[in-house]
Amino acid sequence: MNSNNTSLMDFNPLDTNTLHSETTKAIDFIAKYYNDVEKYPVRCPLEPGYLRGLVSDCPPSLPESVDKIIENIGTKIVPGLTHWQSPNFFAYFPASASNAGLLGEILCAGLNVVGFNWISSPAATELEVIVMDWMAKLLNLPQEFLFSGGGGGVMHGSACEALVCTLAAARDQALAKHGFEKIIKLVVYGSDQTHFSFHKAAKLVGIPPQNIRVLPTSSSQNFELSPLVLKTAIEADIAQGLVPLYVCATVGTTSSTSVDPIHGLGLVARAYGAWVHVDAAYAGNACICPEYRHYLDGVELVDSISMNPHKWLLTNHDCSCLWLKNPKTLVDSLSTKPEILRNKATDLGDVIDYKDWQIALSRRFRALKLWIVISRCGSANLIAHIRSDIELAKYFESLIKQDTRFELVVPRKFALVCFRVRPVGVDASGNVMNQKLLEDINSSGEAYMTHAMLGGTFAIRCAIGASLTEKNHIDKLWNLIQDKATKRVAAYTMH
Repeated sequence: MNSNNTSLMDFNPLDTNTLHSETTKAIDFIAKYYNDVEKYPVRCPLEPGYLRGLVSDCPPSLPESVDKIIENIGTKIVPGLTHWQSPNFFAYFPASASNAGLLGEILCAGLNVVGFNWISSPAATELEVIVMDWMAKLLNLPQEFLFSGGGGGVMHGSACEALVCTLAAARDQALAKHGFEKIIKLVVYGSDQTHFSFHKAAKLVGIPPQNIRVLPTSSSQNFELSPLVLKTAIEADIAQGLVPLYVCATVGTTSSTSVDPIHGLGLVARAYGAWVHVDAAYAGNACICPEYRHYLDGVELVDSISMNPHKWLLTNHDCSCLWLKNPKTLVDSLSTKPEILRNKATDLGDVIDYKDWQIALSRRFRALKLWIVISRCGSANLIAHIRSDIELAKYFESLIKQDTRFELVVPRKFALVCFRVRPVGVDASGNVMNQKLLEDINSSGEAYMTHAMLGGTFAIRCAIGASLTEKNHIDKLWNLIQDKATKRVAAYTMH
């Protein structure tokens, strides 16, 4: 028998005899990666298509060793990563990680259950119910959002999925009331700071693009959505025979972490029968701290709220929590009852079947991961983690205020600092210079930040929250910014 046939004969896809040694090699690789991550350029410097020249265009016919695969990851994949876990990653919002989160991910993958309904894995459903109530209590949400209060929650992969699902529920509820031909009359409302996924979600559920309202905000109001602006827009639409459907308020916008006034917007939306959703994907995490809970004031007036523990609560990606006051609206919109999934528990209505709370049928055991993070860390340490990142942001903010060449573009609320170099020379707006300054910083490989346009102003976003970031990394970042700014300002001044 030749060696090729021997390899085929020996193949065992789930071999418990080698599982420990193989996964240990993977864990060792990850541990070394975290130890070394600061050595890599934070933003990938390679050109598009780099991997084509390194990986064969034909799949291997025979198995490769784990050692060879891990070697290839180190030499071919890691150089092509943007290193989200680098302590010098200050772009977007963080994808926080922890030992507990990684442990949860390993156990979730190892057990590999697909809990689409209760009978498919009772523990997966029941743990999710418990953990969603845990998180609701950490956020001090009103009782009506908890299962014990008639509401309930579900874990999605992202806040974008939560938008699609709640929009579908709001749509079907409205069409049942007004008639299914009225879909062309339904209008949804967000601000010019609302996450762009809101537009995609609205289109996915059939809202005509011309009925997606993007309401203006201003720097004088810290880019918050005004209830008066919302009221005026709704009344203008009603006068045209349109039907207000859905208002998306944000706690912690992506561009600047502005916070919409939930209470005021909720009162307006309620007056006109519109569904109110709160997208608190990032800043909702901070609301487990008592001193930041006030940003959720008025949440008792809304229909749904979502936040992402994978952004800031040490829960490895992906994990997004959605709560509803009336889950029946969601289930009525998304439920399916195929014969193949029928079972006694479902037929009796004694259980939750989470397939009816989401877009897909299949679902991961995310509840296990979040349960492990909360259990292993404890709420006190999770609160301390949030506070620590905010203290680092306050420190970075103080450095900016001490240098007269720089200014804050908006007040800091959480752990995002939006700043810029003041305009000099021929660049009256300062936008071009700051754009080039940001590219100077990112091209160095020593740090990575992104930008936002706020009221026509190019702002550099420094989002602090990577799990490995410490004060010395903030000092290093500030030295880099000052060095690049000195050169950039000198170039513009001479010009």
